[in-house]
Amino acid sequence: MAKNTATYWNVLAPGSAPRWEAVEGTQGLVEQLTLAIDPESSDYTRLTRFKPGADTAAFGAKSHTYPEEILIIRGRLYDKAFERWLETGDYASRPPGELHGPFHTDVECIVLEISYPSQAIA
Repeated sequence: MAKNTATYWNVLAPGSAPRWEAVEGTQGLVEQLTLAIDPESSDYTRLTRFKPGADTAAFGAKSHTYPEEILIIRGRLYDKAFERWLETGDYASRPPGELHGPFHTDVECIVLEISYPSQAIA
């Protein structure tokens, strides 16, 4: 099976606001919007929005057993694992097991994430 499809829609338009889901434990400062998912492989494409003042230190750094790609669409986000600000246009292709985060931001930041759980390393 393949990822689900959708017709064109503006995910950043105010009318799309109800589709965003708050990430638990972030007091509404981090939201996510799954754009596409393959129900068989679990591969997905998602946007994550960090509102000004968001800080994921309580979650600590994390890693995945699968590869993922990220692209900063708008704003900037500090990645403590790399001790650097990720700015609009920054891209990373993370291998399985790469440590990243925690994150914080002082402005709204939107991140495009494409993840491949189907390629998980046991």
